[in-house]
Amino acid sequence: MEKVIIVGSGCAGLTAAIYTARANLSPLVLEGSHPGGQLATTTMVENFPGFPEGIDGPQLIMNMHSQAEKFGARFSYSEVTDFEAHNDHLRLLADDEWLETRSLIVASGASARWLGLENEEKLIGHGLTSCATCDGAFYRNVPVCVVGGGDSAAEEALFLTRFASKVYLIHRRDKLRASKIMADRVLACDKIEPIWNTAITQYLPDERGEMSAVKLRNIETHEENILNVACVFVAIGHDPNTKAFKGILETDPDGYLLVRHLAESKHPGVFIAGDVADRVYKQAITAAGSGCAAAIEAEKYLSGFPH
Repeated sequence: MEKVIIVGSGCAGLTAAIYTARANLSPLVLEGSHPGGQLATTTMVENFPGFPEGIDGPQLIMNMHSQAEKFGARFSYSEVTDFEAHNDHLRLLADDEWLETRSLIVASGASARWLGLENEEKLIGHGLTSCATCDGAFYRNVPVCVVGGGDSAAEEALFLTRFASKVYLIHRRDKLRASKIMADRVLACDKIEPIWNTAITQYLPDERGEMSAVKLRNIETHEENILNVACVFVAIGHDPNTKAFKGILETDPDGYLLVRHLAESKHPGVFIAGDVADRVYKQAITAAGSGCAAAIEAEKYLSGFPH
């Protein structure tokens, strides 16, 4: 019987691992098939406190991993596929093995939706991203584009006008799905140019492997053209990684786990941290903070069990 199992090894999971390990709880961290979360695919992080010159996303994750390991956290690449909640313990199916634990911290994150085009994975962090707040400041005085038509895409486009020389908003329809107030702001902004009824069909990197342009196709006329941009910001939503917990833990209509108080779920002993429950901020620092809260709440919960 484990004292605490942590699902996920991004900022939230690793912060929870550091705190629970320092509390002598010997946490078992199940990293899954994509260790490090979204930070592992980010080239430079400039907004995490304590790094005035910035730090590579993978390096930040490695530092946190080493810190947790130093205090006694254990790691496994196992991926959780099923979950059972009992009154005094919890069970997880990870790589065909059932694990039992007194407490669980779910920090499995959310995966950005991408366009599914050729070379997509190679370009993430090299002119292809899903976070304007994270990466917008790297693209000052150059043209960029945002893909999407909802509130997220509108917010990303407006945010990017602080940095980019031009923001193209590429949408498959002839009007935005965003709320009226957001759509009105976008359409009133001189720096934003909507490109309607259009989809990106190909990314065009330069000889260094950095984004230099995209190929566009009009969905109605099938006309194709090239648009020169330094970065593509994909804003077509995220999918929380909650498949294993559906039907047991509470979710909103989009699948994000619901949190009571700071980190508690509806089930005793289950705590939640990071982007798996956060549909608003999605920042490394907020994920880390929620990982800390989940760890402290788990420690309080475990104090009720005999040692």
